[in-house]
Amino acid sequence: MRNWLALSALMLLVACSKEKPVDLPSELVDFKASAKVERLWSARIGGDDEVLRLGLGLAVAGDRLYAAGHGGDVVAFERETGKSVWRTQTKVRLSGATGVGDDLVVVGSSEGDVIALAIADGAVRWRVKVRGEILSAPAVSANIVVVRTVDGRLRGLAASDGKQIWETEEQVPRLSLRGTATPVIVHDLVIAGFDNGKVLASSLANGDTVWDMQVSAPKGRTELERLVDIDSAVKIADDDVFVVGFQGRAAMLALDSGQIWWTRDVSSYRGVDIDDNAMYVAAADGQVLALQRRTGVELWHQDMLKYRRLSAPVVVGEFVAVADFEGYMHWLDKTNGNLAARIGGIGGRVSTPPVAVDGVVYLISDSGRISALRASRIAATN
Repeated sequence: MRNWLALSALMLLVACSKEKPVDLPSELVDFKASAKVERLWSARIGGDDEVLRLGLGLAVAGDRLYAAGHGGDVVAFERETGKSVWRTQTKVRLSGATGVGDDLVVVGSSEGDVIALAIADGAVRWRVKVRGEILSAPAVSANIVVVRTVDGRLRGLAASDGKQIWETEEQVPRLSLRGTATPVIVHDLVIAGFDNGKVLASSLANGDTVWDMQVSAPKGRTELERLVDIDSAVKIADDDVFVVGFQGRAAMLALDSGQIWWTRDVSSYRGVDIDDNAMYVAAADGQVLALQRRTGVELWHQDMLKYRRLSAPVVVGEFVAVADFEGYMHWLDKTNGNLAARIGGIGGRVSTPPVAVDGVVYLISDSGRISALRASRIAATN
């Protein structure tokens, strides 16, 4: 109930304050395209509940793409063709997926079911129950599966049989957004953001806290004003951790200690992506920003997509791509943020981060439509 109230509160906060008019989504305008988009394939997976699909993202391993539907299906697709390789019906209402690692595909349910499937053929390896709703994909290593639940707990489960090895917890505010950050495994650590604005690094072996850092501190008098959730996965490159939170800050932290190298005030609940030069953020108000990776200095921002409820950005070749609530995918030029291409018909809103591999963007809409798209430059003419 707490999270349902939080979702309603968020909608009120960003859309219908008595002090200001409703922020209407920007109208899409024509522009001169510098790239063209090819639709490689599309597919559907059952369970089109638009509220509870927040954590049903895609995962790629090798030449396969893995997806899950709220109705219980888990499917492996050939990445190049979209052909179904295997399909398993778990018979539960899935809400957190899809975690892939080593030889397992792991998904979670709104009732706390954690189900591990064989990556080769989808056979159920084990099934356990944890307390708490799962709204993000589990993180999977060779020996441990890490599951985040909405009650602020991280649990380490044995990859062999699902037996709990350790548990750690962060305090959850009384009011928060509906969603949880996917934990990220790197080396011998698991790193995750929490609803209290903290990023926590725990030992993968035993769950002990290695460091925790308050990236965003609650401010304001009302519970709405004090929302500082970190609901998106951190991004890690070399020895740095990149993170963003709602009504908070974007930041770069040291992987070994959590020390903050830089911060910048920005609000986002969808997430970020990075390349060698920049950190790209889809802000809560629909702006897309590029921040210099080493300093946080703004390189450019694009505000032609304001209030279009964007997905997390994804870096793909020369472009940064984002999806919007009406089922359009937009490609922005990485060098200046200019709109380069657009395509519709992706099945509506995209709540989970798109995935880019080998120049192809893969995404799943809240209605369960999976699309594989590729953009390429249009040759200049004299």
